[in-house]
Amino acid sequence: MTARAAIIGGSGYTGGELLRILLDHPEIEVAQVTSRQHLGEYVYQVHPNLRKRTSLKFSDPETLAAVDVLFLALPHGQAQKQIDRYTQLAATIIDLSADFRLRSPAAYEHWYGSAHGSSAWLDQFVYGLPELHRQELRHAHLASGVGCNAAATILALLPLTQADLIDRTQPIIVEIKVGSSEGGAEGNPGSHHPERSGVVRTYSRFGHRHTAEVIQELGLENITLTMTSVDLVRGSLATAHAWVRAGVTSKDIWKAYRQLASENPFLRVVKETRGIYRIPEPKVLAGSNYADLGFDLDEDSQHIVAMCAIDNLMKGAAGSAVQCMNLMLGFEETAGLDFPGLHPI
Repeated sequence: MTARAAIIGGSGYTGGELLRILLDHPEIEVAQVTSRQHLGEYVYQVHPNLRKRTSLKFSDPETLAAVDVLFLALPHGQAQKQIDRYTQLAATIIDLSADFRLRSPAAYEHWYGSAHGSSAWLDQFVYGLPELHRQELRHAHLASGVGCNAAATILALLPLTQADLIDRTQPIIVEIKVGSSEGGAEGNPGSHHPERSGVVRTYSRFGHRHTAEVIQELGLENITLTMTSVDLVRGSLATAHAWVRAGVTSKDIWKAYRQLASENPFLRVVKETRGIYRIPEPKVLAGSNYADLGFDLDEDSQHIVAMCAIDNLMKGAAGSAVQCMNLMLGFEETAGLDFPGLHPI
């Protein structure tokens, strides 16, 4: 029996990606997609790739009927205002915004600059990265989304932290190159095409909010994230500079990466000696839920460069959300997520 799903805030990029995935999901019927701005319009008028795939129209969020699973694809700060209502409409909720990613009210206030509007709910949400919380998600009814840059950073470092290979006394510096879709569908002066095209623009030197998720999930305190916009629509590439503990060799690191990839269906190790794509590259992941991991170690200095490439709208948002839903509802974890990306593109 299929589960009925609804998307609140379906006119944005992540809402469109959710709809694209769920329309082909073998276990899901999409019942409603809401948007105040596009109320009454066909969803394909906003998401043109869905022409002839659905006759759904955007409905009013105030008229939302009860469903089995509810995706919240709202701007930051909105979901927390109505979480009590939303939990009455669906037994399973996945929020793609930043509202419920942090478990600590104090951490939320520190990183987001204001007190949380529904802080009692924070510790009831499971952080929605299956590679970290697969077993908790199998028994959860509430899951948060992930910050796209946080997801790329966490996955870049996860093989090293899980195998306890990092020297935690040394700083960790992560440079993240991001595509323009991270700015959302509304846009801003900086995303205006004449201003955005051709750029390599560092816009957050340190203190980015996604840092809080990395600290929370990996327990790394001495870490800095720097964000740079590049001339790319989809994609996020995290390049982390860290140091491994004395005596750690490339063989140890290979073992850690292979072990993690073998346990997770959407993690791939990319470290080739031939060809064009020898290290992780976001371009070939467009539309895919895969995360490509890579590394290189200087054994003389113990300096490691760890990399992760993702599609920020997929593994960094909608793809991970559907992966969480699959676990939460007891479906095959990979259901609806088998698209491999395109090449060339």
